[in-house]
This record gives sequence, structure tokens and C-alpha cells, in this order.
Amino acid sequence: MFTGLIETTGTVLAVEQREGSKRIAIAGPIGHGIALRTGDSIAVSGVCLTAVDIEPDASPPRFHADLAAETVARTSLSLLAPGSLVNLELPTPAGAPLGGHVVQGHVDATGTLLSLAPVDAHAAAGLTDWWLRVAVPAQVSRFMVEKGSIAIEGISLTIARWEPQGDGGVVHVAIIPHTYARTNLHTLQAGQPVNLEADVLIKYMEQRSVKPSFELSLGYLIANGY
Repeated sequence: MFTGLIETTGTVLAVEQREGSKRIAIAGPIGHGIALRTGDSIAVSGVCLTAVDIEPDASPPRFHADLAAETVARTSLSLLAPGSLVNLELPTPAGAPLGGHVVQGHVDATGTLLSLAPVDAHAAAGLTDWWLRVAVPAQVSRFMVEKGSIAIEGISLTIARWEPQGDGGVVHVAIIPHTYARTNLHTLQAGQPVNLEADVLIKYMEQRSVKPSFELSLGYLIANGY
């Protein structure tokens, strides 16, 4: 389980095409802020991957991860290239404070970044909030709830406004300067795909809504690993 509170970013060093998959190499503060071992899970821009071939003593320190064909087909990682900036987050230990929201690292679909504009165009650099607009496809739109949670590129965010359009819609999110500077959002361009993961609690509520006896409780969440 992740929280969507991005610890750091990494830079893609290489993308190797393999039969039916890809292998990526990512530089990051391995051993200096990220304690990573072979086989550990790590969220890369919201996608839960398995770290392999970790090289903490390389220059720069790096790890590798394999992308299955399904991952390539369904996420924004399909467009990674050397130099791409990605968000990195390690799983949250059991019992640790939940600062963001429950993020599984299982991307539901990609949306399209429509715009990322400063709220105050005349503010000093780094001191203004930003307004993010993302087009959401039909399969995710039913989970959009105003003031609810969504993970975009693995970042835990709050839906400020939901604008239905046809079968899908547009989600509006306020981005604070810290999030803008510390994640890959500032590197993305309008028209690019972004990874979307809807709030898993809303998914469970929809799934169980046909059973009046179901009650979402703390005991249920603990029993199911949340």
C-alpha cells in the first residue's frame, strides 16, 4: 500500500525493449533516502513495480524494473524515455500514519493532461498555486467525487471540481507550490497521458452497494490489508 505522498523523483536512464516487455533503469537516491532491496515494491509515477538489479554504488545510484506488456499498454510508462522524470514512493509500513490516502499502485486508466496553469500569473516563481485539469475516461469517471481523492501520476490529490462531459469528464485539482516543485508535474506537457487511480474505498462502496448488510468499518479495512 502507498499513500501518494511522493518522497522523491528519479530520472530514467535507459529503456530496454525486450520480448513482450520493457526494462527501465532509474536513477534516484538509492541508499540515501530510499532504502531499496531486490524484490521490493516501489511506485513509479503511480505504478507498483518490483525493483531488481539495484546498484547503490553506481554513479548515479540506480535500480531496474521490468514492465509487463499489460503495464506498457495501460499506463503512461509506455512513453518513458531517457531523461524522463518519474515520481518515486516506497510502500507505507503497517501501522504508519496515513498522510495521503490509500493508493494501491494499480492504475485504472490514463487520462489526458489538458492544462497546468498558474493561479496567479504575476506571482513570483515558485510562490503560486497551480490549477491542473485532466480529461478522465469513462471507466474511471464514475469514481470521481468532488472533494474526494484521486492519484494522478501516483500523487495523492483532492478533486476540487468534477465536470462531467459525455461518458467521461474533466477533473480539476489545485496544486500547491511544494507538489509542483517536488514531483514530475512541472515536466509534463498538455496532451500527455497521466496515470489515474481512483480511490479504492469508493470502488469498494460501489461494489458492495448491492448488499445492504455491508458496512465499511475499520475492522473490515484492517482485515483486508488497508
